[in-house]
Amino acid sequence: MPPSIGARIQSDIEDKILSGAWPPGSRIPYEHELMAQYECSRMTVSKVLGTMSARGLIVRRKRAGSFVASPATERSILKIEDFADMAARAGQTYLHRVLHRQDRTASRQERVALDLPAASRVLDIQTLHLLDRVPVALEERLVMLGTVPDAAAETFDQAPPGSWLLRHVPWTEAEHVISALNATASLSQTLAIGRGEACLKLHRRTWLQGALVTDVRLTYPASRYSFSGRSSPGGSRAD
Repeated sequence: MPPSIGARIQSDIEDKILSGAWPPGSRIPYEHELMAQYECSRMTVSKVLGTMSARGLIVRRKRAGSFVASPATERSILKIEDFADMAARAGQTYLHRVLHRQDRTASRQERVALDLPAASRVLDIQTLHLLDRVPVALEERLVMLGTVPDAAAETFDQAPPGSWLLRHVPWTEAEHVISALNATASLSQTLAIGRGEACLKLHRRTWLQGALVTDVRLTYPASRYSFSGRSSPGGSRAD
């Protein structure tokens, strides 16, 4: 007996993923494209994608579509930390300064990079984080006002954007990418470090039921900050 259409769709997608033809982050064809290619119903395609998502092979995002998931060994084990909580545990004094805040329409480049609908509104905000009055991180954040409309009225004078979001907006999925860079003249002045000094950049995105909540880049002086985590075959936890 020949395989069902659903089994054939799943096999074809798996072959492309496992062969490397579709690396992590690659977009899976939209449902309507798979329906046309295999001449089948949306229910069949949706069931296949749902099964593959449950197995961890793909990630499905509302409006954006489906994407090849990262291998388990590459998945983030970083906890979303609150600077104030970190300072309290370390017995340090925490301060933050809002350097820039603008409610605006997302640029074309941002809409493409973040898969945003046309005319999407974002809150563009930059914050400097300090422990014992020493800068430890520059935060450059976009908050999606379509997902978090209440953020438009927030000044973030009392709590920084990250802390406010953690306390007011649940999230169901997070993605982290860590990279290294050398401080530019502007960055060295903001973080009070030498020009060219090594820095760590954490790029994070969070979603709520498939809707993007925020896109943030946190730059840390490498001499003042480090990342650590612990994982096991049964799960992971961050330190």
